[in-house]
Amino acid sequence: MAVHVIGSSLMTSDCTPHRARSVGQEGWVVSYLPGRTLTCAQAVAALQVAEAVPPLLDSVGGLATKVGLTLLEALGMAINQQPWDEQPAPRRSVRRYGEVAACN
Repeated sequence: MAVHVIGSSLMTSDCTPHRARSVGQEGWVVSYLPGRTLTCAQAVAALQVAEAVPPLLDSVGGLATKVGLTLLEALGMAINQQPWDEQPAPRRSVRRYGEVAACN
């Protein structure tokens, strides 16, 4: 993943079709954030988000399908549904992204 600045006025990426354009006075606009003017660092971060989203959605979409949900259903439920109780979950060892949990 790499964001490239071309001629101090255009940012592109080799991993997403989204772009950022300079609008002068150190402001940038990003193709998927219409109406917002960002700093250069914010525009780079926005393009990095656009680079990261497709692989993440592909992975989550496949998992959602396994439980009979669409991608948007799974994301919405995981974000909005409350846990069963107010007790914090017991601390467990941290899995790295992509590792499979063992079910006993």
